[in-house]
Amino acid sequence: MQTFNHLITTRPHDVRQVLISDLHLSLEEPALVQAFLALLDDCLALPSLKRLFILGDWFEVWLGDDFYLSLSEDERQTHWLTPLILKLKKLRISGCEILVMHGNRDFLLDQPFCNLFAGQLIYEPYNLTIANQNYRLEHGDALCTDDKKYQFFRKIMRNRLTQWYLLNKSLEKRLVIADKMRRKSQKNNANKSAYIMDVNDEAVKIAVANSDALLHGHTHRPDTHQITESKHRYVLGDWRLLDNDTRQPKVSAVIGAVTESNDDIEFGLFEFKTLV
Repeated sequence: MQTFNHLITTRPHDVRQVLISDLHLSLEEPALVQAFLALLDDCLALPSLKRLFILGDWFEVWLGDDFYLSLSEDERQTHWLTPLILKLKKLRISGCEILVMHGNRDFLLDQPFCNLFAGQLIYEPYNLTIANQNYRLEHGDALCTDDKKYQFFRKIMRNRLTQWYLLNKSLEKRLVIADKMRRKSQKNNANKSAYIMDVNDEAVKIAVANSDALLHGHTHRPDTHQITESKHRYVLGDWRLLDNDTRQPKVSAVIGAVTESNDDIEFGLFEFKTLV
């Protein structure tokens, strides 16, 4: 796995697509927000970039699109999301598609918010063709089938009736509900074995049965796994703040990139690091 300080590699013209996951952006973590802005600056500098995928858990919590859309123009001017939207809009105008997938923390994200930067909400599983191979893209939480309690919770939260119920509550009440859910999740996860929160091998085999490769995030365990002799599972990493006590802290993440050079198309994982 290669490591780059920024996305400006030795072959910037070769980068066609970038895939990221598990940023967990929030007002409480400004360093991660700045790191994402830095990545977008790098994307703007890649002359041949055609697609940016955000494969879930873009935000630490998403209370609904009205969390931002209901703000006045004056309120938006100083909101922490506004610089992200403006930068994404600039990237889209440059010719790069922006495709956003739900995660387990931002499942209430909807198309109206994506419309602010001309992005597209996509749903799992999403098929991406790379060099005549079919890559199945998903967030990854549906693969953790050993965690029965979470899968039951996921089924309830992804139900349209449940989402309608939540979105019809006030933002204040939704915030209280989200805080309770987060505390309960942290408590439950502290008592779970590590393997329970990882993907299930059988679920992976089923997921990749009609594809050549599987790409996901969620587990925060970036790596490349061989499923069969010809099939692989690629895991994107979460965005992590390093050296927080130093004058210039650094954010690190394992992301994916599709490169094309002389008709040779490749996908690979690499570590993205940036000072904030």
